[in-house]
Amino acid sequence: MKRTAAALLLLVALPLLAAGRPSLNVYFQSTLKDPAYQKQVFQKVAGLWKAPVSVPAVGKKCVVQALLSRDGRVQSAFVSMESGVKAWDKAALAAVEKASPFPPLPASYEQKTLEAHFHVAVIP
Repeated sequence: MKRTAAALLLLVALPLLAAGRPSLNVYFQSTLKDPAYQKQVFQKVAGLWKAPVSVPAVGKKCVVQALLSRDGRVQSAFVSMESGVKAWDKAALAAVEKASPFPPLPASYEQKTLEAHFHVAVIP
């Protein structure tokens, strides 16, 4: 009986391991030199990210490009790279949009807007 349960557990665990795990990375314009601000933006989106049931293959990712205004609002956001799974892409875009507004841009950042790219991938 124990052997059957262990075999069943292994059969269930293998597909989960093969599917990988979600990963979020955020890339900002090189003119932003404020790691504390970058961390705040990352944490806000990460806290709202909800992985859907359908996930893309390992190595696939969705990229959401967002333009933030000085007051931290998302002026625009769109999927610039699709993962191949519409639900995944939609969830990534929704997390970025729901996170708005972000904190205002740092005073040391002189430009009117900031571009950020949110990469939501499945990694091994």
